[in-house]
Amino acid sequence: MKFYSTNNKDLRVSFQEAVFNSLPQDKGLYMPEEIPKLDPYFLKHLPMYSFQEIAFTVAKAIIGNDIPDKDLKALIDDALNFDSPLRFLSADTAVLELFHGPSYAFKDFGARFMSRVMGYFSKQGDDLLDVLVATSGDTGGAVALGFLGVEGTRVTILYPKGKVSKVQEEQLTTNGQNIRAIEVDGTFDDCQALVKQAFNDQELNQSLRLTSANSINIARLIPQTFYYFWAYAQLKAQGQQEVVFTVPSGNFGNIGAGLLAYKMGLPVTHFVAATNVNDTVPRFLETGLYEPKPSVQTLANAMDVGNPSNWVRIQDMFQQDQVALKAMVSSYTYTDEETKQGMSELFDSFNYVACPHTAIAYLASQQYRKDHPGTYASVFLSTAHPCKFPEAIAEEAFKAVKLPKGAELLADKAKLATEMPVDYQVFKTYLLVNN
Repeated sequence: MKFYSTNNKDLRVSFQEAVFNSLPQDKGLYMPEEIPKLDPYFLKHLPMYSFQEIAFTVAKAIIGNDIPDKDLKALIDDALNFDSPLRFLSADTAVLELFHGPSYAFKDFGARFMSRVMGYFSKQGDDLLDVLVATSGDTGGAVALGFLGVEGTRVTILYPKGKVSKVQEEQLTTNGQNIRAIEVDGTFDDCQALVKQAFNDQELNQSLRLTSANSINIARLIPQTFYYFWAYAQLKAQGQQEVVFTVPSGNFGNIGAGLLAYKMGLPVTHFVAATNVNDTVPRFLETGLYEPKPSVQTLANAMDVGNPSNWVRIQDMFQQDQVALKAMVSSYTYTDEETKQGMSELFDSFNYVACPHTAIAYLASQQYRKDHPGTYASVFLSTAHPCKFPEAIAEEAFKAVKLPKGAELLADKAKLATEMPVDYQVFKTYLLVNN
């Protein structure tokens, strides 16, 4: 399978090159030259397969023969060795829990798969691979743990000062070894802009072998499709046939993966993009004008993105057809106060403790059902463990949170981070001097 740039479909590269280069020089994003349609028999009998078997079938369809079957299966078994259960709160509403990996966030699917893919290809070369990543919260921890100790790699994580939770910061700043953290005095958008500028700096790329671990990397997007197929398999096993997925959305990689799964043949009725007040995409769907604005800090910090990178991929999948896109994607926006109300409602009604991102997805799923009543199953995605947001969750509800194994040890580790202003030359100098 070849991959093209969303800015130039004549630019075709191998999967390996798309993974390592991550961002084409024309500043587009890589997409498969053809979105494969999965075997109808496979889709009809999804409940027959394990999660790992589903993941292999989907990955093989997208990647092709770039990784031999035996190696791809071993890679998936190693990377995705944790659960992603579907939990019903009522007869027609369920939450897909994606926080059972090592960093307690859905980003583990992409980060662990990508680190294994990069490690696999890196065995064929001796140059150190420098992985750059900007995080608004959960990506950093997932990438840090996904790449920790992976031979031949060095990871530099940029995060906005004072805008990630305590547990999130601990996960990305306490590792050492081949993981470096930079505390940027700015927003996530500033961090993301610094990373993108580095990828487009020819002088820097001649000195370092750079790649990205953000959702702009196609190796992050592919494994996120897996759990949509797995969720549908769990629904189908219980007799459900129609589903609407509601996805908490910041950089729009998560819902982009869901739409890719849909384009591959997964029978999804509709998608709902749930956002906080960073509402660039909801405004676009309403007005037809894409007008990014500076990100605003909220309780759902992983969604504090003013200019979502992956939106170009979604538009590309729909060939820039806004009518077709709006027919498949709806969007709702929520304030911090409404987010708190959503967390309270989940706890009071279902004894379910949710992080702010999950609560926003829940609210949007309920609003969509009010606007579009029907017999479908409403599945909203839970993208992070509530233990990561003690400041955002009501005290009574937080008392009911069971800490995952290892979470209580983070606070005892020393913080290892370099403070930095929003200044590309300072960032570039840091990378070159510390090479």
